[in-house]
Parts: sequence; structure tokens; C-alpha cells
Amino acid sequence: MPTPPAAADRLLAEEDETDAHSPPGMPDGLPVPRRYWSVVAIWLAMAMSVLDGAIANVALPTIAGELHASPAASIWIVNAYQLAITVTLLPLAALGDRLGYRRVYMVGIAVFTVGSLCCALSHTLPTLTAARVLQGLGAGGIMSINAALVRFTYPKRQLGRGIGLNAVVISISAAIGPTVAAAILAKASWEWLFAINVPIGVVAIVIASRALPVTVGSGRKFDVIAALLNAATFGFLITGVESVVSEGLASGLSKLAIGAVAGALLTYRELRREHPLVPFDLLRIPIFGLSILTSIVSFAAQMMAYVGLPFYFQGVMGRTAVETGLLMTPWPLAVGLAAPIAGRLADRYRAGALGGIGLVVFAAGLGLLSAIQPGASNLDIAWRMAVCGLGFGFFQSPNNRAMVTAAPMNRSGAAGGALATARLLGQTAGAVTTAVFFHLAGTHATTTALATAGALAALAALVSLSRLRLAPRPRPERPDQIGNVPAGP
Repeated sequence: MPTPPAAADRLLAEEDETDAHSPPGMPDGLPVPRRYWSVVAIWLAMAMSVLDGAIANVALPTIAGELHASPAASIWIVNAYQLAITVTLLPLAALGDRLGYRRVYMVGIAVFTVGSLCCALSHTLPTLTAARVLQGLGAGGIMSINAALVRFTYPKRQLGRGIGLNAVVISISAAIGPTVAAAILAKASWEWLFAINVPIGVVAIVIASRALPVTVGSGRKFDVIAALLNAATFGFLITGVESVVSEGLASGLSKLAIGAVAGALLTYRELRREHPLVPFDLLRIPIFGLSILTSIVSFAAQMMAYVGLPFYFQGVMGRTAVETGLLMTPWPLAVGLAAPIAGRLADRYRAGALGGIGLVVFAAGLGLLSAIQPGASNLDIAWRMAVCGLGFGFFQSPNNRAMVTAAPMNRSGAAGGALATARLLGQTAGAVTTAVFFHLAGTHATTTALATAGALAALAALVSLSRLRLAPRPRPERPDQIGNVPAGP
């Protein structure tokens, strides 16, 4: 039965270029039931990596007390994990393009599982911090390759749905993290927060070895120098910014200078390469570049709210820690509700329009939160949080799909690494910006920070809508885009 013209126009959205980058005869996703098992392996690994970030945040005071560590020193239990992920995302994504995505993903799960066991066996702050670095390296392998595996797991017509379901898993994992941590700590010691990952990781490895799509790598030589420069750039810039905020300009200036020099050298080196570790080749694709920019700005706005609201709820509105946790929950739950719906729509409609609508709702929700009064009821707060979550969830799935499908198939790893890096950069920028607001005016500045976040979300909506002016037709296939073809079932 022929496709109606209107439906055909919708299906030819500007970011749906998968056909243009798929080599002739390449299978369109995995067959059922193998596809479902592949999804289980992907979800298990992502859930573990997200949960571990949330769990460690909640359990930090307990761990610091038992290890006799100061609050300032114990924060590295969290920072070491996040920093290890950030500096390895792009290198491990490039390694996935070179060696094949399943191989890097499975090694990532294995390293994460071993790191979790080392965390559980640690009894001093230095050994726990080192184990968290190992855990972060494994999580970097999981997060950098995740989007590429989703692309090869689902058929093209269902890719948006798959990305939307991924967002649901991440949102639910983030939402239940504090509850899981509290439940474990109520019955067992903090070591079990990490030990629980070991059996789950083993199960994920077994399923992944049998179900994940097999891809053939490009065979290109891995650029070790670029990987080291990338680590120096992100590592020193992020720690330098944190030092400036917490300790003053003089403390972080040297780190910022080292990061800036490393970044300049990395940029100079990578701009001349055909397949760079930092995906400048993909950033030149208009849809990809605009989607990355939208992602950074929107995640910065999200993190400004996530960081500022708990302080406002407890310090200004007098809520308890338990009440604060419950008040934060409607946001990720609403994301989990909106993301799969938006993902299905993204398989038919343009990401520019869907993302723009979602960001407008997100900006409105942030504006409503910025106007909240100290005497507001829990219900009044909850529905505003839900509006933010619905808007953000409606934006996230189409935007992620646009980034993934704008890249050639043989650069799926690089696209996934850039997607995850954009999220972390946005979150870091948002957290630092909120810290600056707090430094200038205390927790009462939260409402100003929320209004600023709303303005950023509105700006991101304009960027998203600007994608509608781009040509809706896929680019023609080029011979140099053929690669990373699945090797078989």
C-alpha cells in the first residue's frame, strides 16, 4: 500500500539520514527476540552507571563518617567518578568506532563491575577514590557507546522509540537512586551500595555477549596523543572552574591555563584530521551542530534547577530532607512519561519542532518555579516540577535522535560520545553557574537562578526551531561513509 504524500513528507524529516549512511544490504536493526535481549543488556548497564552517581551523592555523609574523612576530602568520592567519565567519553567512543561497539561496551561493563567490587572492598578514602576512578572508566565505556548500540539494535522506523525508552530508563534510575540508597543503608553497610552491582554486572555481560549487535570496526589507528590532550583539556578545565568557585580565582587559574593550552593544541591537531577524536567533522553538519548546542544549553538549565532547588526547599521553605526528595521526584517521573511519547513522534516528525515545543514548556515550568512563594504547598510545587519534566522529556528524545541519525553509520560511536559529552558539559556549566549565584547572594538567589535557567531554555527553544529551515532531504551516500557494518547475527 503506497504511503500518503503527507506521511511521506513527515517521514523525510531533516535529521532522518540513516538510509543515506547505511551500506547496501545492511540489516535494519536486530531480529526479534534478539533485539529485546540487546535492549535488556543496554538498559542494565545504563541503569547501573546512572544509579551509582545518585547513590553515592546520597550516601556521601555516611561513607565520610565511617572513613573518618572531612566533607571537603570526601567529595572526591563523587568527583572522581564524574571526572573519569568526562575525560574518557570521546576517546572510548573513538575506540568503539575503531574496534567495534560491542567489544568496547562489554569491556566497559566488566571494568565497571570490577570497580564496584573494589569499592565494596575499600576501607580508606584513597582506595575508595581510586576504585571510583576505575568505576568511572567503565561507566565511560558504557555511556560513550550506548547511543551507537541503540542505533544498530532498533530498525530505522523505531529508532526514536528506542531512544525514548532509553531516556525512561535513565530518568527512572535517577529518580529511584536516593530511595535505593536509603533502603540499602537502612538494612546494610555502605559497602553494599557498590557490591550490589557485581551480580547485576555479571548478568549484563552474559546477556551482552549473546545479544548485542556485532559491528566491524574501521581499523583506524587510535590517536593516543589526542586522547591525552582531551583528558588534560576536560580534566583541568572542570577542576579549575570548581576551584575558582569554591576557593577563589587564584586557586583555579593555573588549572584553567593548563586546560586552555591543552584545548588549543587539541583543536589545532584535530581540525586537520578526517576522523578526529573530537568530532569536528560531525559538528560541521548543521543538524548535528545545532542539536549539540541545544543539548548543552538545555542541560545547563536543567542542572541549575536540580542544584538550586534542594537548597531552596530546605533552607528557605523549611522542608525536611525526605520531603525535598519527594518534591524532586515529579520531574524525572514526568520525563519518563514524556520521553517515550516524544520518541515515537520523532520517528515521524522533525526534531526541530518537537524539541522546540518541549523546550518552550520546559522554560514555562522553570518560570513557574522561579515565581514560587516560600509558603507554597507541596502540591503547588509538585505540579510545577512535573511541567518542567514533561517539557524536558519531550525535548530530549527527538534531540538525541537528531544527533545520532545525522552522523554517518561509521561515526555512530563519535556521535554517541559527543551526545554524552554535551550532556556532562551542560550539567557542569549549570552547576557552576548556580554555585556563583549562591556565592553572590546565598540560597535566596535560587529564584534568580531559576529565572535565568528559564531564559536559557527559551534560547535553546529558538536554536531548536532554527533547525526547521534546514533542507529536509537526506544527503546522498558517499563511499567514505561506509563502515562499521554488522558482521552477522
